[in-house]
Amino acid sequence: MSFISKLHGHKWTRLVAAFLAGSSCTLAFAPYDLWGVLPVAFAIALYLGHSLNAKQSFVHWLSFGFGYFVVGISWVHVSMAEYGGMPLIASLLLMALLALYLALFPALTGYLSRRLSPKSGWQHDVLLFPALWGLMEWARGWVLTGFPWLWAGYSQTEGPLAPIAAGFGAIGLSFLIIFIAGALAQLFKKRWQSTAICLPLAVVLIFISPQFSNVTASGKTMKVAMVQGNIPQSTKWHPEMLWPTMIKYMDLTRENYDADVIIWPEAAVPAPEHLVDDFLVTANKSANLNDSAIVTGIISQTSETTFYNALIVLGNMHKKQQAHGDYVLHGSNEYKKHHLLPIGEFVPFEDWLRPIAPLFDLPMSSFTRGSYVQPDLLALGYHITPAICFEITFPEQVRDNLKANSDVILTVSNDAWFGTSIGPLQHMQIAQMRAIELGKPVLRATNNGVTAIVNPQGKITEQLPQFKTGVLQAEVPLMKGETLFYRLGQLPVLLFCGLLVVAGFVYSRKKTATD
Repeated sequence: MSFISKLHGHKWTRLVAAFLAGSSCTLAFAPYDLWGVLPVAFAIALYLGHSLNAKQSFVHWLSFGFGYFVVGISWVHVSMAEYGGMPLIASLLLMALLALYLALFPALTGYLSRRLSPKSGWQHDVLLFPALWGLMEWARGWVLTGFPWLWAGYSQTEGPLAPIAAGFGAIGLSFLIIFIAGALAQLFKKRWQSTAICLPLAVVLIFISPQFSNVTASGKTMKVAMVQGNIPQSTKWHPEMLWPTMIKYMDLTRENYDADVIIWPEAAVPAPEHLVDDFLVTANKSANLNDSAIVTGIISQTSETTFYNALIVLGNMHKKQQAHGDYVLHGSNEYKKHHLLPIGEFVPFEDWLRPIAPLFDLPMSSFTRGSYVQPDLLALGYHITPAICFEITFPEQVRDNLKANSDVILTVSNDAWFGTSIGPLQHMQIAQMRAIELGKPVLRATNNGVTAIVNPQGKITEQLPQFKTGVLQAEVPLMKGETLFYRLGQLPVLLFCGLLVVAGFVYSRKKTATD
């Protein structure tokens, strides 16, 4: 650590080093999955910042956070440049501004931790800083509608700490990773005691966390077929492409009617429901005659100005063999997306922003929000808990919608907006974490990938290649029982982190009074 030690007295080289440490964290997430990079990067940043005051720490962690996000979410600019009609330099600038905003959360973590613990003892590195980081990640998940991307816990989906998420969720994993990083930072300072206690504790948690869950195989299976249409984003919303798109999905479906449930991705039918009623009625009859059901993304329009990003079920709702299919226009077996994506699905201050650039006038960017909690979709008697696209990133929303009798979690998406970037692969990784947390299989159907099936351990068992037209058919084992996270959610971890911060505040006040 002698080289790193030399950086302490050099402000700009230290900030560059912090930026590089933050940038390297992208390697811990999909598609690279070098999960060990993240705790080491945080440990280096903690070590570099051990002698800073609160204001210096704010700038230090702002630099770290900017590196963390400007590289980690660099894929955001693709949709703005390729489909939003913006010059490349403008899309990169907006992406950088978003990264700078997100970096404020690490910066506030660094500032507050130093205010409460001016000296860089073990209390700061292994308790206070990890607790504040966990709380700030949670805050990032809801402030300004929330952007819970690149939570530190997601880096462990393919790592040895993953089982802990079944008990304490992604935020609990985030705390533990930074806790380990703090222990490593202490080790860099040759303070062996903290490391000797912290690292064995992490190993113990890996083994005991799954014991709080009682998820087991139910012995039942669900045969699914997920259709990946691979419709080019550049033509998806063109009126002349509507019927070719729908016919393509029907053609791919006919050969897979031996499946119980056939799933089409988000907005697979790229038109308001009432405008394609003839097609839907025909598909409903076809699924019914073949003892099957089709779940498809569609636009639900309930008035002249009210549109929803929705999922509907065509064919048999209650059981495999029925006299007729159950689909009706605007029926109850429908899910309407609740958590809308800013700019893509709704435009804040739209009267001001829409005239500025084509970015603010993307196709179908005026959706209405559905209810927070909605009934499961029913298909052949299977209970399916839906989450459309961005919604899968919100663990409490998925948890609140999951019922005791839910069979699977279904997330549909259209990540064609982000081309060949790493964004869709990170999105897939987040879906894997929901499977671990909630102990249910996750089915992910997308327009051009990643279409996959995830087991309750978060492992992808079946997958289609990206950017290829295809159908993924598989028998999905169903589960029974509940994880600890399903029963309690994020609250225990947030309370624990809050108590650590309060304890740090009280300790700091007492220390100040005695000095």
